[in-house]
Amino acid sequence: MATAGRDGTPGRRRTDKNSKSDKNGRADRNATPRGKATGDGSRAGKAASGQRGGKPVGKGAGGAGAQQPAHAKKRHRKGSSQPDVKAGRIRLNNARPARHQSPTPDVEEQGATYVADGVRLQKVLAQAGVASRRGAEELIAAGRVEVDGEIVTEQGLRINPDTAIIRVDGARVIMDETRQYLALNKPKGWQSTMSDDQGRPCVGDIVAERVMSGQRLFHVGRLDADTEGLLLLTNDGELANRLMHPSYEVPKTYLAWVRGEVPRSLVRTLRDGVELDDGPVAVDGFTILGVHQGESQVRIVLHEGRNRIVRRLMEEVGFPVQALVRTHIGTVALGEQRPGSLRVLGRDEVGALYKAVGL
Repeated sequence: MATAGRDGTPGRRRTDKNSKSDKNGRADRNATPRGKATGDGSRAGKAASGQRGGKPVGKGAGGAGAQQPAHAKKRHRKGSSQPDVKAGRIRLNNARPARHQSPTPDVEEQGATYVADGVRLQKVLAQAGVASRRGAEELIAAGRVEVDGEIVTEQGLRINPDTAIIRVDGARVIMDETRQYLALNKPKGWQSTMSDDQGRPCVGDIVAERVMSGQRLFHVGRLDADTEGLLLLTNDGELANRLMHPSYEVPKTYLAWVRGEVPRSLVRTLRDGVELDDGPVAVDGFTILGVHQGESQVRIVLHEGRNRIVRRLMEEVGFPVQALVRTHIGTVALGEQRPGSLRVLGRDEVGALYKAVGL
């Protein structure tokens, strides 16, 4: 199987899938089963995968036997968690299969090739709409991704997306460069899913004709069924992944009608932060728009994306939400869109989203 370190450097390759012997049939007595901890706390296989000063052998730049610097390199992803193999085995494959599953006659699949200035495999899969980048890493870890005829299970392999033949679950993935960016005004009572096994109305029903015509779309984040308002739909996996990640702090604006007359002192409380069951949350902005007959209208701005975060926050401070609408994601505004309607984002709006997440 093709291996690569977390910094994208290719690892040691085996010529025989069922043996650890070299070409002359001599067994490697020092081989340690992958996954077992060594005495110093490291995992066996790091040297074999070219992570800690090993001598990786691969078909990428530098040729066979090219040495990797001994110093540790920055991990390609924030955090230290490993992809969940179990989740990867059951994860839904969103890839739209290519019309022709066999490679073109002049292409010969000879195994995954490391390309020094290429694109990481998980990023290519995310851009193709197969899954989010983290979801793509789980698919790779579960052994469901094949590059040029070879199953790849290690993270960080760099490839040329223009020439590599990629398959997920045996079906070749179409590398569609046509990007779609849509704004939807999700109606109240509709599910933020592309399909619903209980037959409830969902976002997928609104874009059904587009999907049937061959467009691959997925929603960016969610709104609970009782919340209406702005929801983005796209097939740009990288942009969607960054918009949903709290580290990029893309603000989301909501209009809420809450029970009770909200005092001015609540503004400071919400800005300082409120402790919820799954951790603290602080708003980026909070404005009281009006108070009438025991009900208040407020505007809330925050970059958190946790489940029902606005409702839980206001419930915690004693002002339950009666109605909730999301009006903005970054600089993209809902405007005068009717519930259930779609519109294509303008070039300036897409550019602003890219700028907000550093793309």
